[in-house]
Amino acid sequence: MDIQRKNVGRNKAIRWTIIGVVVLAVACVGFFGVTVGGVYYGIYHLKPAAPGVDMSALWPDTVKRGPMVREVRGLGTLVPEDTMLITANTDARIERILIKPGTPVKADSLVMVMTSPELQTALLDAQYQLKAAQADFENLHVTLEKALLDMQSQAAQTKGDMDNAKLQADRDRTLAKDGLVSEIDAKISATKAEQLAEQYQLQQKRLEINSKADEAQLAAAKVKVDQLQAEYDLKKSQVNQLNVRAGFDGMLEALPAPLTQVEEGQKVLAGTPLGKVAQPSHLKAELKIAETQVKDITIGQPAVIDTRLAGGGSNGLIEGRVSRIDPSILNGTVTVDVALKGQLPQGARPDLSVDGTIQLEKLDDVVFVGRPVFGQENSSVQLFKIQPDGKYADKVKVAFGRSSVNTIEIKNGLNVGDRVILSDMSNYDQYDRIKLN
Repeated sequence: MDIQRKNVGRNKAIRWTIIGVVVLAVACVGFFGVTVGGVYYGIYHLKPAAPGVDMSALWPDTVKRGPMVREVRGLGTLVPEDTMLITANTDARIERILIKPGTPVKADSLVMVMTSPELQTALLDAQYQLKAAQADFENLHVTLEKALLDMQSQAAQTKGDMDNAKLQADRDRTLAKDGLVSEIDAKISATKAEQLAEQYQLQQKRLEINSKADEAQLAAAKVKVDQLQAEYDLKKSQVNQLNVRAGFDGMLEALPAPLTQVEEGQKVLAGTPLGKVAQPSHLKAELKIAETQVKDITIGQPAVIDTRLAGGGSNGLIEGRVSRIDPSILNGTVTVDVALKGQLPQGARPDLSVDGTIQLEKLDDVVFVGRPVFGQENSSVQLFKIQPDGKYADKVKVAFGRSSVNTIEIKNGLNVGDRVILSDMSNYDQYDRIKLN
């Protein structure tokens, strides 16, 4: 007989319910895992959102085609074309300074007075030595002249004796022919005449040689006198130069750095700079050009110097031409001299700071744009090109060519009409696109 089991249906329902919950939980866990993994993968590979940039804070420009003037710019100063550095010619002490820097001077203007007791003593010694040498020279000249007169007198006496002996020999030879004088006496007279003639010839040669010897002695003595005269003149000139004069017309200026100004009572050595004289009406511009930009500069290229002064041209602009290029490099710059043309504006003076622009060449037909902050000649950079709708700007690679002060040639990467941002965008290097607000 069958025995009825209690709660069988209820237990079966509970069991299937538990199995369903477990299956549903497993399914949910699997779906959630797939969803989370997909979301994580999408987020990981999602590009950063384009940041917004205020357009009013940017510097845009449009790519153009046409002529482009290549220029380089440099800061500099006005300097005199003609200058002279006044230096001490000997060791001395500054006694008085009569003219201060900034005063107009003439060539013979007395700038300062110096003293040197040692130089004064040396001048007196040189003077005494010169006088002694001159006296010795005169004494030698008189002595040699007296000796010459004695020799000439002796030669004249010999000549007289020779002439008498010749006459006597002629007489005796004639008398000997007539038998009035012996042949021996005639020969004796002839021999005496010949001896006196030879003696006279020797004296003549002696006079000639003696004259040359006298000239040599006088020349040697004269050299000594000239030497002492030169030493005396030098000492005298040095004493005279203790009264320091300007040297030529101009303006007395302060000594340039690193030279220091001299003071009264100061002892200076020979060669010490004492002052500087310049002609302020003849100025040139000395520009400092970066060594990377000076390679295309040549003598004669036109330039414009901005003095920032009114007058003398439009807004203080003065035209000029490159007159000299310093071969040396100092602190990464090269000094370029520009000779100025026309009248200088009132107020232009030495050491005035100026801004100069040198024209290198004029290119007739090139694609160019304004020079970006980090744009260098013959380089490649990345710029943000503004889209036609003006809402976004995308990063593009641009190849540059020749450059000027404010413009640069485009070789590749941009077309005529494209608008690009020239501002410093280094803060957005990690973005390929920015949004323009």
